[in-house]
Amino acid sequence: MSIKEDLTSILDTLPKTVTLVAVSKTKPISDLQQAYDEGQRIFGENRVQEMTEKWEKMPKDIEWHMIGHLQRNKVKYMAEYVSLVHGVDSPRLLKEINKQAEKCDRTISCLLQVHIAEEDTKFGFDEKELVDLVENEQFKGYTHVKIKGLMGMATFTDDMNQVRREFKSLKSLFDKLKNKYKDFSILSMGMSGDYTIAIEEGSTMVRIGSSIFGSRN
Repeated sequence: MSIKEDLTSILDTLPKTVTLVAVSKTKPISDLQQAYDEGQRIFGENRVQEMTEKWEKMPKDIEWHMIGHLQRNKVKYMAEYVSLVHGVDSPRLLKEINKQAEKCDRTISCLLQVHIAEEDTKFGFDEKELVDLVENEQFKGYTHVKIKGLMGMATFTDDMNQVRREFKSLKSLFDKLKNKYKDFSILSMGMSGDYTIAIEEGSTMVRIGSSIFGSRN
């Protein structure tokens, strides 16, 4: 199937309440342009340099989402244009995003990454760290970041019951925090292999790459 057919087929199955982030990492601009021509306006990248090169060359009505693990020293290169940072996994990273956003006179939307997987390789906060962060006085003084919700990645496994349990736990935490923080509206969970389960468990944003663009280069 073509990018157009794959994208259309996914969009046809997504509820209206779920936003699609087309994960375009490693893919050439010609592939992104095909998706853009079909109406896709949100793209996700995991390398700041690659995302910046694409931002410079592509139409300016695109929302660029940083979806990978982000190093603090790279924030300054994307602060001018990034729409949403999915993987804020430490207080120091959030502080740096606020600092660089202030320099650009912007407010950058962020999601706090929660460690829900049983794998140690995944990044993120646990529940206590999350609550400590959002109730911290220093955090409340960050005027150039807006926490819009949570993001999480399930364990890479064929056991879909485990994946469902992990998504369920993240949704439960999201609901708990949503009642306290009015800006919480995004729950980013679900990728090509598990997004249908993620949607069943309450995801409002899915990050899909290989099912649109084919396997990674």
